[in-house]
Amino acid sequence: MAENQNTEYKEVWRDEYLKWICGFANAQGGTMYIGVNDSGDVVGIKDAKVLMEEIPNKIQSSMGIITDVNLLEIDGLQYIEIVVPAYPVGISYKGVYHYRSGSTKQILNGPSLEAFLMRKHGATWDKMPLPIFKMSDVDDNSISRFKELATRIGRVDPSLLNEPKEVLLEKLHLTKDGYLTNAAMLLFSKDPERYQLGAFIKVGYFENDANLLYQDEIHGSLLEQVDKAIDVIYLKYMRAKIRYEGIQRIERYFVPEEALREALLNAVCHKQYQYGVPVQVSVYEDRLYVANIGSLPEDWTYEKLMQKHASKPYNPGIASVFYYAGFIESWGRGIEKICNSLKADNLPMPEYTVNSGDIMIKFTGPEDRIIKVTDRVNDRVNDKVNEREKQIMFLLSEDPGYTVTQLSIKTNKSRKSIASYLKSMKEKGIIERVGSDRKGYWKIIK
Repeated sequence: MAENQNTEYKEVWRDEYLKWICGFANAQGGTMYIGVNDSGDVVGIKDAKVLMEEIPNKIQSSMGIITDVNLLEIDGLQYIEIVVPAYPVGISYKGVYHYRSGSTKQILNGPSLEAFLMRKHGATWDKMPLPIFKMSDVDDNSISRFKELATRIGRVDPSLLNEPKEVLLEKLHLTKDGYLTNAAMLLFSKDPERYQLGAFIKVGYFENDANLLYQDEIHGSLLEQVDKAIDVIYLKYMRAKIRYEGIQRIERYFVPEEALREALLNAVCHKQYQYGVPVQVSVYEDRLYVANIGSLPEDWTYEKLMQKHASKPYNPGIASVFYYAGFIESWGRGIEKICNSLKADNLPMPEYTVNSGDIMIKFTGPEDRIIKVTDRVNDRVNDKVNEREKQIMFLLSEDPGYTVTQLSIKTNKSRKSIASYLKSMKEKGIIERVGSDRKGYWKIIK
């Protein structure tokens, strides 16, 4: 059997392996075999009886924990089995906290150590008090927005929604020891970044992995960010396959809105905010990624993530408010809803990449949904075309019918600037106007 999360093989004993035992104790527990090679074959050890006395003593004196140490034998070869239980409190070796992740050992420090120790004590970062965030800092518009959403969904006692914000936030478990919590700040502050760096969503459009064409940052309270991000992504970044049925215009995106919304909500609820890194959405013409700093629960695997599972949010305080607002379900159905949405639209299933410190979901567009505009644009790009004009050419290749106002919204430039760019591109012979200003379209000249 190969080494894994719970199994480690060592041919000989060295005291430095106490770090590995510390890592097992802090994670899910595990078993270390001494006298076994990397392939899992028993090679035997010398002085087994001496080690049987030394190893338990070294473990207890250096870490204060007790493990089962057993002497085993096969085909005349002796080897040692060290069974390490998972401990409910943090264990350090010489003041350093080690952690087993997959088949590797990590040293915990900074935000990861802080989160680990809080988790061992049954606490989470989002439920920690934040003394600097006062009730006077709570945004009344965000409170009103929550009340409106909660009233519509009907998951909160209506009488509670009539209470002043002090009572409401306490009943939502957003206070601790007389202080508002980190969750309260993220959910009901007009400017969460005043208190926590990286508390926003970043969206970028990439021509390729090395070439970012344009980007946006979505700020504000968490109650607003996901809806704002959805609007920006579909208005400015996603390229729909357009067709007409009679006079009706039909737009089909390669990521349905329900699937993208669930992906963003998952990222916001499970993000480790203490690292100060925003949720990142990377859009290409044929794929889209949503990435955030986070990790799976300790006893979860990728396979369990993709199966039906119970809800276990990293930020339960945030997730609870999102549930009452109708943003999420409480049954861990986010991934299931993403897959069902894609399946209903005959789209490829999402691909997840799970690393020790981040999680990313990838949506891929099938050929019949992708607008291939890169070649058409690159054919016309030369040293006389600037990056802004190149961006406009991408947009016009997507939909030649875009108006100056629509181009202004999609590029975050004024109508006057867009008109100036279009005039310059016409003079360079890159585009021409076909038809009237109201009913015509832009043609890229080949």
